[in-house]
Amino acid sequence: MKFFIKLFFAISIIVGLVATIYLYDLYEEIKDDINSVVNYQPKQSTQFFDKNGKLLANTFKEENREYVKYDDIPARVIEGLVAIEDTQFFEHFGINPDAISRAMIKNIKSGGYSEGASTLTQQLIKVLVLSREKKLMRKVKEALLAIRLETILTKEEILERYLNHVYFGHGYYGIKTAAKGYFKKELYELSLKEIAILVGLPRAPSFYDPTKNLEVSLARANQVITRLDTLGWISKEQYENSMNEKPVIFNQTLTQNVAPYAVDYAINQLSNDFPDILSGGYKVYLTIDLEAQEIANEAIRKSYEESKKRDFDIRQNSKNPTNDAFTKELNAAMITLENSTGKILALIGGVDYQISVFNRAFQSIRQAGSAIKPFLYQIALDEGYNPASQLFDIGRTYTYSVGGVQKKWQPKNSGGNFQGIVSFRDSLTHSRNLSTLNLVTDIGIGKVANELKRYGFKNVNQDLSLALGSMNLSLIEFSQAYTVLSNGGTMVKPYIVEQIIDKDGNTTTFETEKVEITTPEQAYLTTSILQDVITKGTGKRAAVTGIELAGKTGTTNENVDAWFCGYSPSIQTIVWFGNDDNTPMRRAEMGGTIAAPAFSYFYKKYLEIHPEIPRTFTKPNNVYSGEIGGKTELYTDKSPLPDVDSQIIIEQSISDPNTMEF
Repeated sequence: MKFFIKLFFAISIIVGLVATIYLYDLYEEIKDDINSVVNYQPKQSTQFFDKNGKLLANTFKEENREYVKYDDIPARVIEGLVAIEDTQFFEHFGINPDAISRAMIKNIKSGGYSEGASTLTQQLIKVLVLSREKKLMRKVKEALLAIRLETILTKEEILERYLNHVYFGHGYYGIKTAAKGYFKKELYELSLKEIAILVGLPRAPSFYDPTKNLEVSLARANQVITRLDTLGWISKEQYENSMNEKPVIFNQTLTQNVAPYAVDYAINQLSNDFPDILSGGYKVYLTIDLEAQEIANEAIRKSYEESKKRDFDIRQNSKNPTNDAFTKELNAAMITLENSTGKILALIGGVDYQISVFNRAFQSIRQAGSAIKPFLYQIALDEGYNPASQLFDIGRTYTYSVGGVQKKWQPKNSGGNFQGIVSFRDSLTHSRNLSTLNLVTDIGIGKVANELKRYGFKNVNQDLSLALGSMNLSLIEFSQAYTVLSNGGTMVKPYIVEQIIDKDGNTTTFETEKVEITTPEQAYLTTSILQDVITKGTGKRAAVTGIELAGKTGTTNENVDAWFCGYSPSIQTIVWFGNDDNTPMRRAEMGGTIAAPAFSYFYKKYLEIHPEIPRTFTKPNNVYSGEIGGKTELYTDKSPLPDVDSQIIIEQSISDPNTMEF
């Protein structure tokens, strides 16, 4: 008998040693897995806010999660979770022997795996490191890691990781996200019943999802409340009130984006320096004014709908309605910014983001057309021209060669007429092509091209076509160039991100870049002409009562692109319309008919919400007024009034304006 007792003990020791060695080897194999729990770096949603702190969007990559620190989690949330999932959480060392024993007995009786005994620590290990398979080996690994984890992290740290990581159904990761998603509340605003619904979700988030199975979810919540009552952790009054409560559940994704084109542009600008911008848990504060953004969206939509109505009327009255018809490809873009800072207040990249996410505000490259002309005239003013200078408005035939074959180019004014001689001011006011071409010829194509590059234009043609805006650019590029005029001669780089705060509270602040291109007095001369464009020129539909505006229309060949680029004393707006496939719009759709009304609508509505903005342009002290030819005109030291005798000579120099070749 003694022999068998000794043999039993010997075998037990051997088995124990083998088991210990096996478990040690197993732990050595998996111990590195604990690092992913200790050094927890979850994917977190990034939030975008407007300049006034209004939430614009929650963006995320794969997992929509807003992190919450343990100290900001209400005690009742902790109590509810512990009560239903792991009552002895604060007493055990990672595993619960009593629970394991009970589970083993039930599993043996059922002849299978019917009940688990995982602590919250084990559950955290399971979701972060191991699979969810109900296998013995996985449970052994889970237990070993749980025991080890409790020697490294505090109970509070384990709970913080658990409540932030687990899935709560409906696309919500972490309890803070779930609270906002299901109830539109912060954690501290939740009722006991709402807390019970949330802490009951991780066991089976899809099954208990209150947006899909409300009654099942409420029944699960009642189990939580009953457990809290049984443990004596709530009063009878709290128990009864909570059992009868039926919270309002919201079925939403939390991915709503009220300024999608603006947010997309911000992401584009940040992605190089912040590659984890969609998963790093940043708070990004934009320069966008949400109210201005909404008005800009309305302005674009209104002009778009009016264009559709014009198309409908044409179809109704046309004998051949298939010709000159509205196309579904018509789209638009718009950017408004502060003249002096470059802060983008509104950015619209298309008529409807749900139909097309392509952002025409910065991704689309379009031809500038006549909207380029103010820069040509600014260059001329800086060369000594004056708004009263006289220009030849005459036809010229330009010869050039392509592959050895001589060709001719005979540009025309809109409408096909010419006036012989026009003033510098009237030429720009009425967007006359012939006088503009003659002006550029007189200055020199090389000089003009180099100056345009200084204004920030990149794709500048080294030929006369640049005078009619043949270069291609984006709205962002055009917006930057126009700040030379709207900001009194100093170019300001547009920007949309004010500051970004990372998950650790570190702040990065952004600001613009500025380059002086011309002087305030010289820029003011151009502004005064662009005011005439709106009051009596091609941009009359851009006018708004009660505020001075300056701007320029632009329409490219065959109405492919339509622009209105303008500004008030404090803000600037660029509007573009065109077909996405670069086909011509209808003949009625020009810069003055489709883009200018959108500009006008925006400024009218913006003035209603911001009546405090400056209404009149300020004339620099060294801009003077003088009389010439019976008219009052502005001049500066660099752009003096022209000599009367030279004007007479110009008038007498025209012989046959239709036969001049260059």
